[in-house]
Amino acid sequence: MSSDAKSNQFSIADPPSDAISSIQFSPHAGSHKLVVSSWDKHAYIYELSQGKSCTQVAKFEHAAPVLDACFGEDDNVIYTAGLDMSVIRIDVSNGETQVMSTHTSGVKSVVYSKQHNILVSAAWDSTLHIHHGGVPGESDQRPAKIELPSKPHALDLSTTKLVVVMASRALYIYELSSLSQALKSSAGQSPAVLKTEPWQHRESSLKFMTRAVSCMPNDEGYATSSIEGRVAVEWFDPSNDSQARKYAFKCHRQPVDDVDVVYPVNSIAFHPIHGTFATGGGDGVVAIWDAVAKRRIRIYPKLASSIAGLSFSSDGKYLATAISPGFEDGKDELAEGTVGVYLRELGENEVKRKAK
Repeated sequence: MSSDAKSNQFSIADPPSDAISSIQFSPHAGSHKLVVSSWDKHAYIYELSQGKSCTQVAKFEHAAPVLDACFGEDDNVIYTAGLDMSVIRIDVSNGETQVMSTHTSGVKSVVYSKQHNILVSAAWDSTLHIHHGGVPGESDQRPAKIELPSKPHALDLSTTKLVVVMASRALYIYELSSLSQALKSSAGQSPAVLKTEPWQHRESSLKFMTRAVSCMPNDEGYATSSIEGRVAVEWFDPSNDSQARKYAFKCHRQPVDDVDVVYPVNSIAFHPIHGTFATGGGDGVVAIWDAVAKRRIRIYPKLASSIAGLSFSSDGKYLATAISPGFEDGKDELAEGTVGVYLRELGENEVKRKAK
């Protein structure tokens, strides 16, 4: 374990004006663009150039706070979701927007699979909406919905799987190919309610509310985190041998006056090349973990407020970190410097697994 200096980390000059709800590097090869969503009712696009500066290149106002955003089929398309109950497609090049679908409650999460051209949104009305990507109206494909047993807290997807974590410790894993086929079969039906069963039903290994989920880049499993300072690592393979490998561990705990204070783990992000992962907590700390060796590799200096989101660039060279007050201290106002986005240039071996 070691702690790094801040010399290879810098903050962007014009962050959102209110709490940040999500941050994501573009998954497309060669891109260093970021999409950031905020409670200030905007989605922002930033671009990192030459690893030294990150500038805002676009922002898009919404009718209500934006809770999540992701890139679409290329860097010119983003999808957003939020408290206006809508899932919106935005053409970054000209600012044109189209509503993909409307839920009956706030939309917590949105993810896009380029491999299957599927957009999935999860809302507090306890539904998933499944959409084909692309411009609405170009085909007769309409969004379909899946009814969930409880409110979804977070979504993530790998190349073949969609993981949905919900209240009451429920966790569903869907095969994206099955969702795609079911969506095609429902074409023309209105409203289309997909009866597709999850590939797997699971109960979360975490006893307290799940805050985040992130899938492994090798498509073998996922990690979840909770409000009670724990992370669980699990594998998709349902065999007994594979399931015996799953484990959970404590993290993001700080001693205060001889008392071990527990913080929520708000974000998890896997490195796209090394398979290690980063966690960000309400303690303002980012840590790097080796999922195989079950140990912490690195911990970075504490930041000014709670970690709101993490994302690695597609080439694995940069880590983006968003901070916002988590209000763990009971204060509900935003102090200066407590909302921000940091970019860290990673050394060659900085987040690499240590040799045995």
